[in-house]
Amino acid sequence: MITVVGSANVDVIAEAEIFPVQGETVRGKSFQTAPGGKGANQAVACAKLGETVQLIGSIGSDEFGQTILANLRNQKVGTAYIYQTDGPSGVAVILLTEEDNRIISIPGANHALKPERIKELLDVIRNSQLVMIQLELPKSVVWQVLKLCKQFQVPVVMDPAPSGSFQLDFMPYLTYLTPNETECAAIFGASMEEAAEKYPNQLLVTLGSKGVCYHDGERLIHVDAVPAKVIDTTGAGDTFNGALASQLVRQCDLQQAIQFANAAASLSIEKFGAQGGMPSRQEVLRKIEEMNNA
Repeated sequence: MITVVGSANVDVIAEAEIFPVQGETVRGKSFQTAPGGKGANQAVACAKLGETVQLIGSIGSDEFGQTILANLRNQKVGTAYIYQTDGPSGVAVILLTEEDNRIISIPGANHALKPERIKELLDVIRNSQLVMIQLELPKSVVWQVLKLCKQFQVPVVMDPAPSGSFQLDFMPYLTYLTPNETECAAIFGASMEEAAEKYPNQLLVTLGSKGVCYHDGERLIHVDAVPAKVIDTTGAGDTFNGALASQLVRQCDLQQAIQFANAAASLSIEKFGAQGGMPSRQEVLRKIEEMNNA
């Protein structure tokens, strides 16, 4: 069982040829809403890859809350520990161009989750094979989860987004930290190579089309990305994290787990939507087989 503690949103997505600069209005190409939130995304990624997964989080009393809940159930994510609170659900406003995205995250009900709720779920944490967490939650909740995982010796994968909420004091509690290159620089104030060497086999830096780098205790390891025809990069990092977790609970070694996660992320960006492009395990294995036979 993988437990994800994190945010669940509705994404409000606008696509245009270019991003507007300050004070500018540009004509858009399309608009839609879609399920999102880094916690929900990572949970769905795990579920699509065939894992048993549950999400701990909070939704609002609005229609978006019911939309979020129905989608998670449809994707076979466990929802027994999703709490409903008065007020609006979380929303992410996403601006897309052909190969890039910019996101404004509005926490809403996600920040109504309290440490007391986590304390009620001791057995859930204790019986998890692995816990995934991000930083779209109150910091007090993050700390409560990390301390319980440490107490029960449950591995933790943290996606440090938004990176401004990250604390270096988290590191002793984490099995893996998966920042992108920009987040890594903001968190550690050092080059990727220096940071990775300081945290061997713990810090996995995602580099988009350049793959993933980490230090194995002896040297810097670079795991190549899988080439893809980019349609929408939204959710690629969440797909990577979910796929990484799915392999770790299957006892794969780290490099193989990253290779699998890279293949999953490459498939995700060839379709539209954070969750819409997330692949099944069969699709990822087929992609890896194609690469090996090329």
